[in-house]
Amino acid sequence: MAVEIAGQAMSNSLRVGIAGYGLAGRYFHARLLKGCGFEVVSILTNNQERARLAVEDFPTAKVVSTIDELIATRLDLLVVASANIVHAEQALAGINAGVPVVVDKPMGLTHSQTETIVEAARAKNVPITVFFNRRWDSDSLTLKKVMAEGLLGEVFRVDSRFERFRPSIASASWREKYSPEEGGGLLLDLQPHLISTAIDWFGPAQLSYSSVRSIRGGGDDDVLLVLKHESSVDSYLSASAIIGAPGPRLRVNGTKGTLIINELDPQEAMLRAGKIPEGGRWADPTSSSAFLHRGDEVIEIEGENGNYALFYQLVEGAIAGINPWPVSTADALQVASIIDQARSRSVR
Repeated sequence: MAVEIAGQAMSNSLRVGIAGYGLAGRYFHARLLKGCGFEVVSILTNNQERARLAVEDFPTAKVVSTIDELIATRLDLLVVASANIVHAEQALAGINAGVPVVVDKPMGLTHSQTETIVEAARAKNVPITVFFNRRWDSDSLTLKKVMAEGLLGEVFRVDSRFERFRPSIASASWREKYSPEEGGGLLLDLQPHLISTAIDWFGPAQLSYSSVRSIRGGGDDDVLLVLKHESSVDSYLSASAIIGAPGPRLRVNGTKGTLIINELDPQEAMLRAGKIPEGGRWADPTSSSAFLHRGDEVIEIEGENGNYALFYQLVEGAIAGINPWPVSTADALQVASIIDQARSRSVR
């Protein structure tokens, strides 16, 4: 099968190895790669149940237990979708082997670690990018459309949230239990998405306020950041596991009105259910409902269809030299810098 990028058709024959086969590896990367026509030739996992699922999902793929074995399977692309604590180690292994790398967010645990990865890739002339897939959510694409059409006027403030209500820590979740040094907590899990989409929408930003805390006794589970963009927009970014009445996914305020998008689009649920974007396109609608509020006047806006597959289509195009990589290393470094500052400057 072929996809078309920038008006050029390419065959999908790139050989991919996936490091990690949990939530990120199996439900996001593997299914998106399959939908876009990549060949998953090897999978790294040390978990017996995940190894069984890997064989079930990709009968011809080789299941291995070390990163060196994975790289030895002659890869065109390495996807690092393992626990956060080994992202840097595995990304550097791919770079040192000369293999282009996609790293699930966050690229590194700290700005220093992220910078080490980026500098190694630059020194070896090996491409690397980070999976900020939420830039291809319906809400993100819809906001870009609405701003391009001038419906909001001058945007001055945005509230962007990933909020849910889980009063008890999930015992099996390393993200909820582990310390920041071990890669746990929402500052490393969900805030990278919130920060990356904010700078994608409104440009470079500085951190002006942060509150990073643990309410349930595990990793940080209630995180509020405020960014001041060079474009004069203020972004209020909330990631929390303990909000009994979550706010709208997006509330974007402009001089001509306010855009409200209440829910995430269905892509994650579809991927978890085993669906894939065949040929890089979803068969079913993937838009979120959107509303433009102007006082008492409320206008429904047609939402854009989200499509995470566009990330991997851009990866394929970048490997072929057709287009830039989907997320720049500059953006990865800026997100990592803001995360570091948020932790060190958090109001207690």
